[in-house]
Amino acid sequence: MAKKKEGIEKIAVPAGKPSALVDTRVIYCGDNLEQLRKLPDNCIDLIYIDPPFNSNRNYEVFWGETKEKRAFDDRHASTDAYIDFMLPRCVELHRVLKKTGSFYYHCDWHASHYVKVMLDRQVFGENQFQNEIVWKRSSAHSDTKQGMSQYGRIYDSIFFYTKGNEWTWNPQYQAYDENYLSGNYRNTDPDGRRWKSTDLTAAKPGGDTDYEWKGRRPSKGRYWAYSKTNMEKFDSEGRLYYTSSGLPRLKQYLDDMPGVALQNMWIDIPPIASQSAERLGYPTQKPLALLDRIIKASSNPNDIVLDAFCGCGTALVAAENLGRQWIGIDVSPTACRVMAKRLRDICHLKEDEKLWQIGRGFVVRDLPWTIEKLRAMPPFEFENWAVIALGGRPNVAKVGDMGIDGRIYPVSAIPKKDKGELGFMDVWYPIQVKQQDKVGRPEIDKFEAVMMREDRTKGFFVAFDYSSDSMSEIQAFFKKSGKSIIALTVKDILDELIAYKLA
Repeated sequence: MAKKKEGIEKIAVPAGKPSALVDTRVIYCGDNLEQLRKLPDNCIDLIYIDPPFNSNRNYEVFWGETKEKRAFDDRHASTDAYIDFMLPRCVELHRVLKKTGSFYYHCDWHASHYVKVMLDRQVFGENQFQNEIVWKRSSAHSDTKQGMSQYGRIYDSIFFYTKGNEWTWNPQYQAYDENYLSGNYRNTDPDGRRWKSTDLTAAKPGGDTDYEWKGRRPSKGRYWAYSKTNMEKFDSEGRLYYTSSGLPRLKQYLDDMPGVALQNMWIDIPPIASQSAERLGYPTQKPLALLDRIIKASSNPNDIVLDAFCGCGTALVAAENLGRQWIGIDVSPTACRVMAKRLRDICHLKEDEKLWQIGRGFVVRDLPWTIEKLRAMPPFEFENWAVIALGGRPNVAKVGDMGIDGRIYPVSAIPKKDKGELGFMDVWYPIQVKQQDKVGRPEIDKFEAVMMREDRTKGFFVAFDYSSDSMSEIQAFFKKSGKSIIALTVKDILDELIAYKLA
């Protein structure tokens, strides 16, 4: 039987000193295989990954906080291709994991069986498999397709492996079921504390257990379960309950009990609902409570948590909130900017090189901050990069967006927390983004029509450059309508020369 290295559960503790082994509080933008190969052996305490599933279909991906919507292709045409893609990455993840570390692989039904065989036979070994956690990710629904019925698919699998025979383990507990409480903790003290009574006798003697207590002894063949010293202590604390026969029983208070030990079926953490405050809109976004549980159970404060497919950054936020060090990797520049914003907004962590060097802030590395890389970026990624760089929110839809790629909401327009979505606000400025070398007058004419239709007093246009005709048309439009179009170049953004134009 494996030995577990126990730790003390702490919640929301301040983050400790940076690691001496590896840079932490860093988001790396790029291929995780390349980045993992740069990390030293045995440097990570806990790894969680939620890689793209081998669904062989397109998702419509929404980033509700930044409102990105783009086609997301899992890129894996077959299960073999998916495993070929994941195997070298899992080998590297195993290499960087400490011998006392834990590894969680989150997947759904599409390739879960193949993933487990890969991890058992080619990465960790069968003996290092600890649990398959079943997480109920949706409520009941019908999975009927092309006239054929099947059972509804409502759960994900999370495979839990350890690298060695000793690992960090902080037991987690769930609240008792109300039916259990009403059936067992039926008694209440005057101060409101609920309790049940438990037997104070045992079948076998153990130490100082053969004595008389207030004129009573256990029945023949039984002994007191506690020493006389302990019984006196219970009595002084008012923890003894006497039956009608005068036999004492011990009061077991509900608030002294940790709860039900967590099992491998998790049905108490709901998926992110459409109205959830943490919802970003990404269809595979996981609840913060799910990552909180995993990180609490398998790491201690100041341990290093790695998510190599960190997407919208839930694992990083959970790790930061729980006082862990962390490293995130994602191939999408937009995802990296989104999770950086999330860390700033939710964790109040500053994105600052100087603060990071003294262990207080965080940094994002390897973003495509050159004109050449931005030219080569996929169009939707480029649009989102530009809009986010302006402090705006990318438009909900990329198809049929009515000429609006994003919106800037002035600070005065930010709603109060209890006011819900931003749709009701009428104070915003449209953003149009063109990934082309030189925008001409036709593109400006179309954007002018958008501003007239939406009755906006100001709008922002981003491109690599503008023709003289387009700039003349912007001036003429202002004289005619009083509406301003702020023409920004990519160089303006890269050189951080946009502040005066956004005023």
